[in-house]
Amino acid sequence: MKREGIALVGNILTDNVKMIQTYPSKGMLATITNENLAVGGCVPNSGIDLAKLDKNLKVYAYGMVGDDYKGEYVVNQMQKAGMDVSGVLVSKTVPTSYSDVMTVEGTGERTFFHNRGANKEFSPNDVDIDNLKCKMLHAGYLMLLDGFDNLNEDGTTPMSEFLKSVRGKGIKTSIDIVSESSGNFNKIVKASLPHCDYVIINEIEAGAVVGIEPRNQDGQLIEENLKVISQKLMELGVNEKVIIHCPELGCCLTKDGKYTVVNSIKLKKGFIKGSVGAGDAFCAGALYGIYNDYTDDKILELGNLVAINCLSEKDSVSGVRELGRLYDVLK
Repeated sequence: MKREGIALVGNILTDNVKMIQTYPSKGMLATITNENLAVGGCVPNSGIDLAKLDKNLKVYAYGMVGDDYKGEYVVNQMQKAGMDVSGVLVSKTVPTSYSDVMTVEGTGERTFFHNRGANKEFSPNDVDIDNLKCKMLHAGYLMLLDGFDNLNEDGTTPMSEFLKSVRGKGIKTSIDIVSESSGNFNKIVKASLPHCDYVIINEIEAGAVVGIEPRNQDGQLIEENLKVISQKLMELGVNEKVIIHCPELGCCLTKDGKYTVVNSIKLKKGFIKGSVGAGDAFCAGALYGIYNDYTDDKILELGNLVAINCLSEKDSVSGVRELGRLYDVLK
């Protein structure tokens, strides 16, 4: 079988993006100044971004939605972007997953209130591995997929076994996780790393996996720690590249020890309209660069540029443009 394209497996949801002037203290009130419905989750966010970057790229979606208007909405949005949604299932028992995204005007900082919905029912059994047509498969988010995250007595998880089976078919694998460090977070994430060719995550998630702080008490980035964190992740079994992104920079460590850092582009004050989906946008750019054999610095530059496009709008995907027009947003 000739393999081509990238498959996105995992979270599918809607984001109810609500703009507020300031985040309230406990027990206090904040006024919602604007709100809109948008797609959310790894599969729609990174998938639509990839499809927008290159209309000729085959992008496959695998996940589950509810039998409701939110499910219809997010599937339609993926279809309109050109994604293959034949791998998206419809639950008859639970609604489509959603997040209320409280976004602070002026800074773009956001806080999520999440309902797991149909994502709770989605499991590896819902993906026909034998008939996957993709060249690469990206799974996300670990820690938000109940059917993939259960820790077995032998230390494996359904996700780790799934990724192992996918790699066995000659498909390159990649993961993204969420900033959630409760329970068996470390064990669940670490179980999948030996079955990942690529890990593309932010500095908070990366530091939590290996127990090293990426920032000091004042919130400033400790750049030297990022390299140590990357090395620790690689030692845990990642097969090709560890990529970490944060507002200040992106870094990439390869299996042979090459470490690359690319600083983020400085943005004008007031440029950021919302940060929801920015991590998925970076991920889409990095995946596209990896898929097309870009150099590590070009992979990081593209990830940063796609994320910047995302930041130019309030929702997770509408700001992203095609590959040749990404710099337009900076004009």
